Amino acid sequence: MDTVTLRNGLLTAQISPLGAELQSLRDAAGMERLYQGDSPFWAARAPVLFPIAGALRHNRYTLAGKTYEMPPHGFVRTQRFAVDEACETSATFLCQAFDAGFPFDYAFRVRFTLVGRSLRVAHITDNCGREPFYFCVGGHEGYATPEGIAHYEVAFSQEEPLRIGVLDGNLLTHETAPIAAPGGVLALKDSDFQNDALVFSGLRSKSVTLRSRFDGRAVCVDFAGYGSVLLWTKPGAPFLCIEPWTNGPDYTDSDGCIEHKRGAICLRPGERDIREHTITVMESTSNDMQEKRCCK
Repeated sequence: MDTVTLRNGLLTAQISPLGAELQSLRDAAGMERLYQGDSPFWAARAPVLFPIAGALRHNRYTLAGKTYEMPPHGFVRTQRFAVDEACETSATFLCQAFDAGFPFDYAFRVRFTLVGRSLRVAHITDNCGREPFYFCVGGHEGYATPEGIAHYEVAFSQEEPLRIGVLDGNLLTHETAPIAAPGGVLALKDSDFQNDALVFSGLRSKSVTLRSRFDGRAVCVDFAGYGSVLLWTKPGAPFLCIEPWTNGPDYTDSDGCIEHKRGAICLRPGERDIREHTITVMESTSNDMQEKRCCK
């Protein structure tokens, strides 16, 4: 399947129409910053999550007395998108409603735009029907950590007390737990991911920077349009996913009603919702500091 390539002299991005999934993000020196799905730990690279991010309790939800099945992370990651618009530095991919036991009339677009050393990723949802449409959306980009995550740290743009949601499988309990991040910097360890992801909600920070502890290589993700951010990998894997979601995972005691789900978005007929996160690539220690200020 042919990919769409974007270039601006500083970054090169490649996107597959299958799931509108980012396949590659290279800097001006040709260094690959995106995990390439080339390990036994995870075969994907950067799936788009819609119309749900994460898992629902029992993998279904109810609306207006009807029940709808929903696989974890939704279903558009397995659908072929149409290329709606494309130029040298920007491309928009379109997925329209189809009959998959999910009878809502919507148009969902993913727009990728290169601006300097940043890639802007916009999730654009239109309600084309006559009834309210409830959905969630999220990103799941995996960033390359070829030396292993112990060589990396995650810096939050605000110094704040950090707490993670406690998971039971892939669902949240109502408990939280503190996680140590002196000065807003979380030193990554494989043991942090023995129980799946680190789930952060309600942060003052609106960006995080994944950076090597031994040189200036770093990637900053700005997620101001999203209510939660998750960090995920598997112990021993050569990647870290930084995942901006509008929602959090379902709770273990969720009643299944989508109208009650934290972070669910309600679109009225004719309305549009746009959520954007930005990936900024840093190449040196001096640039790291300059770009980190820009990401706050």
